[in-house]
Amino acid sequence: MPLPLYLLAMAVFAMGTSEFMLAGLLQAIASDLDVTVATAGTLTSAFAVGMVIGAPLVAALARNWPRRSSLLGFILTFAAAHAVGAITTSFAILFATRIVAALANAGFLAVALTAAATLVSSNRKGRALAVLLSGTTVATIAGVPGGSVLGTVLGWRATFWAVAALCLPAALGILKGIPAGRDEDEATGRPALRAELGQLTRPRLILVMLLGALVNAATFGSLTFLAPVVTDTAGLGELWISVALVLFGAGSFVGVTVAGRLSDRRPGPVIAVGGPLLLIGWPVLAMLANEPVALFILVFVQGALSFALGSTLITRVLYEAAGAPTMAGSYATAALNVGAAVGPVVAAVTLSTEAGALGPLWTSGLLVAVALLIAFPLLTVITAGRSTEVFR
Repeated sequence: MPLPLYLLAMAVFAMGTSEFMLAGLLQAIASDLDVTVATAGTLTSAFAVGMVIGAPLVAALARNWPRRSSLLGFILTFAAAHAVGAITTSFAILFATRIVAALANAGFLAVALTAAATLVSSNRKGRALAVLLSGTTVATIAGVPGGSVLGTVLGWRATFWAVAALCLPAALGILKGIPAGRDEDEATGRPALRAELGQLTRPRLILVMLLGALVNAATFGSLTFLAPVVTDTAGLGELWISVALVLFGAGSFVGVTVAGRLSDRRPGPVIAVGGPLLLIGWPVLAMLANEPVALFILVFVQGALSFALGSTLITRVLYEAAGAPTMAGSYATAALNVGAAVGPVVAAVTLSTEAGALGPLWTSGLLVAVALLIAFPLLTVITAGRSTEVFR
């Protein structure tokens, strides 16, 4: 694989780290900027809202932009947003930088997914895309807990600076490895934008987007407020937050890996088995959160189940949006981030109730229950279609 591809993956790693890292930094940010933890949690929603809006909007705009200048502009904007976030003392400005960073992230991914395939021969495109997207998975395992440790030791602002710094090698790789100008064949053999947007009227596409959003809302609702569970409920020190995040990230890697081998041809069993287990896991985690060993085991398990079920549902989004080759990824991204925006907001409300720090865990269970009540009567509809229909 060419070096520029790995540098693009580094940018995706930085962006994935940024999206998830607040789970370990919320308490420090809240204390420093004199806001509540629940208010600080809206930073996660701000990023998600930016991704929801930016994914389809920027994907549509970027269809006709030169790849190198687009990628370079997006990555530098993303880095600048984090630099501003690292120095501001205003929560409102920090909130705004999260939206700007999310828009840049959405634009970068929209272009990078296409650019990655052009860096290799036609028979290696799948491997190239796997390398690019591995940046997100590695972020959940190493970047997020690493950022949490850095934030604990040097302060949350150091984590923002680190994310900005990670973007610089990627920017250099874009300059050196991505050809300037447009490819002559980029716009040929491609449906019109109106036709691609028309796919959003298909009921099955809307259904799987809704289910993916609900499951991701459950995931982010608990992940965003995992730190108080570790420190307040389990009574552990702040460095144990990083341990919990590592375990959640490792679980997500296992879940994505296993589901990736099943979701193309056998999505039904993944949903039918993984869904109920995920539903049971959230309230069990809430009831056993005061036991550190049980807490860490269940965090790993819930990470695996959340990403196994979530990635399977998002794969179905790509199947149902097969008629929108340049926009399908943005639809999947939008579905994921609707959940990432709604989940923390709903979970934050429960922090002021009697449930306290455990409120988000109970909320996640409720969100998964709603998803399963919708999904199970329509399981054969959701899982209809073969992988060969998606990419032909």
